[in-house]
Amino acid sequence: MTTYAIGDLQGCHREFLELLERLDFEPRRDRLWLVGDLVNRGPDSLACLREVMALGEAAVTVLGNHDLHLLAVARGGESEKRGDTLSAILEAPDRERLLDWLQSRPLLVRAAAGPGGAGRGGETVMTHAGLPPRWSVAFAADLAGELESRLRGEHAGAFLERMYGNEPSRWRDDLEGVDRLRMIVNTFTRMRFIDAEGRLDFTAKEGLDSAPAGFAPWFQYPRADDPWLLFGHWAALQGRLPGGRVRAEALDTGCVWGGRLTALNLANGERISVPGRQDHP
Repeated sequence: MTTYAIGDLQGCHREFLELLERLDFEPRRDRLWLVGDLVNRGPDSLACLREVMALGEAAVTVLGNHDLHLLAVARGGESEKRGDTLSAILEAPDRERLLDWLQSRPLLVRAAAGPGGAGRGGETVMTHAGLPPRWSVAFAADLAGELESRLRGEHAGAFLERMYGNEPSRWRDDLEGVDRLRMIVNTFTRMRFIDAEGRLDFTAKEGLDSAPAGFAPWFQYPRADDPWLLFGHWAALQGRLPGGRVRAEALDTGCVWGGRLTALNLANGERISVPGRQDHP
C-alpha cells in the first residue's frame, strides 16, 4: 500500500484523473490524503467532489477555506463571490448528500508513526493551511475536534452564518463561543503570515516578499515538537519553503492558476505532478 498526499484540487477534475493515472493509483490497495479545497475557481468542482467522495475509505481530506465557503453559501446564507464556480454543486440533484459528506470532513488528520518513511520519524499531520508553532499536535487536534463537533451538530447553520471575520486574530485560551470557533477556522484554513505573538495577517496572500512588517511565514518559526506537516492553501510558494524551520511539505502548486497538481509519496518523499490544463480563471 502506498499513501499519496495531493495538493489543492479546486475543481481541477481532469488533472486529478491524470495524476491518479500517473500514480497507478488503486483504491483497493493505495490511499490518498487530500489537503482540502476540493472545490471552487476551477472548471469542475462538482466532479471533484463526487470523485473524492466515491473513493470512500481510500481517500481522506481535510476542510479548506473554499470548502467551508461552499458550506457557508449553501447552508449559512452567504453570497457567492465573483469568480466562484460553485453553481453546479448548488444545483446538483445529489447536492445534499455531497454537502453532508463535505460537512463531516475533519480539519486535521494525523498518523501516529507516519504513513511512510523517507527517513522521517514521528507523527505525520495534515491540515489545510499549516500548524501554528505555539500549538502542539495534541492541542491542535483538540481544537479541530471542537469545530468538527459544531459543524456536525444541530447548530451548524447558525455558526456558518457567523463564521466569516478577521477577529480575533490571535489565539487566547479564554476565547469562547463564535470568537473561539472563528479563530480555529482561520488558523486551520487561512493562515499564511503570523507575528511573534501568533497573530494572523489576512491582507497578504502572495509570495514571501508580501509579508507585512513584523510578520513572517508560519513555517519560519521553530516548534517545540517535530511533526511532519503536510499543507496546501499557499499556491504562491510553488511547493517551496525557503527559510523553513519545521519539517513541512507545501503541496499547493497552483493547478487552478495554470501551475501543476502535485502528489507526494509519503513512503519515499518523491513528488509526482501533472500540468494544469486551464488558464487563469
